[in-house]
Amino acid sequence: MIRSSIVNYYISKEFLKVVLNTSLIFFCLGFVLNLFEEINFFKDYEVGIEVPMYLSLLFVPNLLFNMFPFLILLSGIWYFLKIKRNDEIIALKVSGVSNLSVIFIPSILSLIIGIIFIAGFNPIISVMVKKYENIKGSYERDQEYLAAITVNGIWIKERKHGKNNLIRANKLQGQNLINLSIYQFDNNNDFVKRIEANSADISSLHWKIKDAKIIEKDGETSFENIKVYTYKSMYDIKKIKSLYSNLDTVSFWSLDNEIELLENRGYSSRDMRAKLQQSLAFPCFLVSMVLLSGVFTLSSGFKQNNWNYIFLAIISSVLIFYFVRFSSALGKTDKLPVEISVWMPILIIFIFSAVGILHANQK
Repeated sequence: MIRSSIVNYYISKEFLKVVLNTSLIFFCLGFVLNLFEEINFFKDYEVGIEVPMYLSLLFVPNLLFNMFPFLILLSGIWYFLKIKRNDEIIALKVSGVSNLSVIFIPSILSLIIGIIFIAGFNPIISVMVKKYENIKGSYERDQEYLAAITVNGIWIKERKHGKNNLIRANKLQGQNLINLSIYQFDNNNDFVKRIEANSADISSLHWKIKDAKIIEKDGETSFENIKVYTYKSMYDIKKIKSLYSNLDTVSFWSLDNEIELLENRGYSSRDMRAKLQQSLAFPCFLVSMVLLSGVFTLSSGFKQNNWNYIFLAIISSVLIFYFVRFSSALGKTDKLPVEISVWMPILIIFIFSAVGILHANQK
């Protein structure tokens, strides 16, 4: 830690200024690119430009949040390059400040930013993503098929053969829905009949309902103990298990409850647990990116050519991105424990950066 409060304040202010500028640049770029995509989506709808703009404002913060570790990497390179080119690093060294001390302040700031993002901004961003999906989903042409997991069970709504079907099950066990009820309504939403069963095999779109019982609208049972009743659905086991495909709609503070809910309903909570570990590791990921940016600049032999740093930043971001995705895939396929698959890339980057920083500190 640098003992001078003036130097600490100056480094903090300059680094935060670079992070803010980089964030604004990426926000504007993301907003423009996403706006074109939203305009293309709404080209067949009679809506004004305000709807695509509003949706872009809802979507881009989440995009920026997911890209933030790489944004911190670019910000770190920008900042350290700035103080290096302006000979500020020389003035700091003359004052007895080492490279390690110069990197320490941005690292602490990145850790604090990461904690604030996860604890404060993430719940807000998750609400924005959910609102984005709800608004955009209301314009989808196909609104006849919906599915959700709640504390009351698994619910599925679908329309077929002019009838509205509402399906409820207590939980998912293997590839079977347990304690299944299918409520059928006509086009006027008048109750037609109900199908009850202890379980249904949903390994394909043709569900095999075992020991089914059909109850008519007057409450009379028309059929009972049907050994195998075939029901054609729009959902199979794969589609139902992908209900939480967009984990960005789940707030950090809700992850524990969602994990418990999924496990109680018979779903795999691996993706949700990976999301929890990624959230916990986020501040450390930012710190490792700052350290890596310090390695690239303070120990680099490049002098005047900014393109060297731009190329280095792009290549590093791509390699780290795919390294993290590869490790995450190993966790999702049970090749590695979830915790190891999330923390291993960050730990490797941190160790590599720490060794580089120690080397740079000797210069």
